[in-house]
Amino acid sequence: MPAGEPVAHMYVGTLSFDLLLGDVRSLKEKRSVVRPIVAELQRKYAVSAAEVDHMDLHRRAIIGLAMVSGDAGHLSDVLDRCERLVAGRPEVELLSVRRRFHGEDD
Repeated sequence: MPAGEPVAHMYVGTLSFDLLLGDVRSLKEKRSVVRPIVAELQRKYAVSAAEVDHMDLHRRAIIGLAMVSGDAGHLSDVLDRCERLVAGRPEVELLSVRRRFHGEDD
């Protein structure tokens, strides 16, 4: 990079939510619980989100999400909000959350 050029910063944050679903008896019922959560995360916080594991189990789901930002503080704030949103959903029990943060030095 030539001297005097501004340095662009990029940060990537990911979350992985391990969920136990309530009284769900079929994969169709599971989709009716998981899809609205994924859609709300995408709509409210402009993150990429999807169900990424346990597709064949009707009472478990792993939802993964990722976000890219030029501001580490903003990224951390959005990930916190996403985690609170999922934790506050009464139709699921949040078993665990895995957070990863990748900065310029990774």
